[in-house]
Amino acid sequence: MGKSSKDKRDVYYRLAKEQGWRARSAFKLLQLDEDFNLFEGVHRAVDLCAAPGSWSQVLTKKLNENHAKNPQEEPPKIVAVDLQAMAPLDGVVQLQGDITKKSTADQIISYFEGQLSDIVICDGAPDVTGLHDMDEYIQAQLLLAALNITTHVLRPGGTFVAKIFRGKDITLLYSQLKIFFPTVTCSKPRSSRNSSIEAFIVCQGYQPPKGYVPNMANPLLDMQYDDMNELVGSNRVIVPFTACGDLNGYDADRTYPLDESHKSRDPLQPPITAPYKTAMGLKRSNFYNKVAK
Repeated sequence: MGKSSKDKRDVYYRLAKEQGWRARSAFKLLQLDEDFNLFEGVHRAVDLCAAPGSWSQVLTKKLNENHAKNPQEEPPKIVAVDLQAMAPLDGVVQLQGDITKKSTADQIISYFEGQLSDIVICDGAPDVTGLHDMDEYIQAQLLLAALNITTHVLRPGGTFVAKIFRGKDITLLYSQLKIFFPTVTCSKPRSSRNSSIEAFIVCQGYQPPKGYVPNMANPLLDMQYDDMNELVGSNRVIVPFTACGDLNGYDADRTYPLDESHKSRDPLQPPITAPYKTAMGLKRSNFYNKVAK
């Protein structure tokens, strides 16, 4: 196409800056909403592992639209939870806390004045190591931690959306989600690269088992296994898979040429405390060259 690789950019990253989203992951939630209508009738929402805040931005936009259509209904309430600090967002209460602690769940409910959330979303992911089995395991544990706090703060009939890594041993995770949600769908937004094992689990109609009491100490229910340690009986489930987003739109696995009118933009919201801050300081002080000598 007559363009060098330097003239090509990630189209969703560029669109995020142009449209004012803090990260391109906002498009993933927007495309999930297009297929599942996630925010219809939603007034209270929780965003787990929220930093840098792009999903909280989507929540703010969608819930404010709901309130504009029905101003007589309660105003939107949004809580964003993360271990690290996040730049403020209008209309979003931030909790810098641990999603594995009951105190965090209590703080969320107190902000909702004793009521429960209509939806809980989680775009959290570990720092990947490149060891796929380990990455899938850690991501599964993060998702189960998000599910556990969700059982404390989500109303019956509510929705839970979370990132998932689709690996060969994912059946157990699906089975545990099916215990709490009659409808579980695995979905791959168009803005998520096909080359990535990332997908999103959309769980609808929250309905905990009869007599279930949320418990941070032991969030999982027992499963039935055979001699080969495989799930058996009704616990073995096949979760439907959907691809969402306009298939005529941009492909996250491709790069696109930029025309002459394009202007480079800085990130909308740089990290408050970047994980690589120490490394950058050492580089500026010429530390690595000194060590090499």
